[in-house]
Amino acid sequence: MIEYKELHANEEWEQAWEGSTEKPVLLFKHSTTCPISAKAYGQYQTFLESADQEIDSYLVKVIEDRPVSNQIAEITEVKHESPQIFLIRDKEVLWHTSHSKITVESIGEAVRGAAE
Repeated sequence: MIEYKELHANEEWEQAWEGSTEKPVLLFKHSTTCPISAKAYGQYQTFLESADQEIDSYLVKVIEDRPVSNQIAEITEVKHESPQIFLIRDKEVLWHTSHSKITVESIGEAVRGAAE
């Protein structure tokens, strides 16, 4: 099982970004008011419950922590969407997707690919 940490400040995001040089980072951007995001969040949680990979995982609530969400889009150069998930290693976005494409299977496939 992997536990995630919520990011509330730009400095926390910057530490996560820098930390991707040590091990992969899985980052989920969640809108607490969106039913599609709620479903994707469930998929993210289900993946984390069964995962045993060496990764750090983070969650950003895009409405509550808008500055962090904006900075993620700026640094990664990936257009903001919500829900959205990223796999980052060595300060590079290896994979990202959004909305209904966020599934236990798609996350698992991306994470396994990063381990190779």
